[in-house]
Amino acid sequence: MSAEPGPLPAHHVLILGGTTEARRLAEALAPDPSCHVTTSLAGRVASPVLPPGETRIGGFGGIAGLAGWIVAHDVTHVVDATHPFAERMSFNAAEAQALTGVPLVALRRPGWTPEPGDDWTFADSLAEAADRLPGLGSRAFLTTGRMGLHTFAHLTDTWFLVRSVDPPAAPVPPRLEVLLDRGPFGLAGERELLARHRIDVLVTKDSGGSATAPKLTAAREAGIPVLVVRRPAVPQGVPETGSVEAVQDWLGVSRQ
Repeated sequence: MSAEPGPLPAHHVLILGGTTEARRLAEALAPDPSCHVTTSLAGRVASPVLPPGETRIGGFGGIAGLAGWIVAHDVTHVVDATHPFAERMSFNAAEAQALTGVPLVALRRPGWTPEPGDDWTFADSLAEAADRLPGLGSRAFLTTGRMGLHTFAHLTDTWFLVRSVDPPAAPVPPRLEVLLDRGPFGLAGERELLARHRIDVLVTKDSGGSATAPKLTAAREAGIPVLVVRRPAVPQGVPETGSVEAVQDWLGVSRQ
């Protein structure tokens, strides 16, 4: 006699991922028999570190495509755990929620805040950061991601150090050195990197989180100014939290 099939999961949770928080949420939910977890990744990294549970890679085809996928796969809950600068997907998720009625929550890490001794200048976009950069230094550690390097390609007098998982595509600044590496990055390594490359300005997005925060500490210790690109606007009316545990409570599942 064959064994009786177990109960079907009560939840199908779609995690819009690509962040440390998304992975931690998948790790927390995947062992729970009440949850079927699917993490969606944008596909911008050639060899991503896959979270537990199911994964899908690539876009949905806009708002209608996302809403259609949610309905076709009987998704019961959606968690927007995308990067704070993945603004299009966050707005698409909010619009898809309005179309489908499937509950949505945003899992967003808090942004960084300057500490005593920091020398921060803010910009509202990469383009504004490129305009401000020449007045702040000539040897820049540019940590805003390889997808936006074209914004700085016209700066011929600035030397750039860029760190990314995959090689950047043209156009890029003419004076450029690329380090292929994947975080998290420790404080000792960041101190050594800034000193070895004689960095005199750090450019970063306000991504938040601990994986790449040591560069800010290293810059503060070295007296290096930091050019910070502010986060874009987020959809209004979407519940937001900064913790995996709060999402578990929202789902009504037990914490392991």
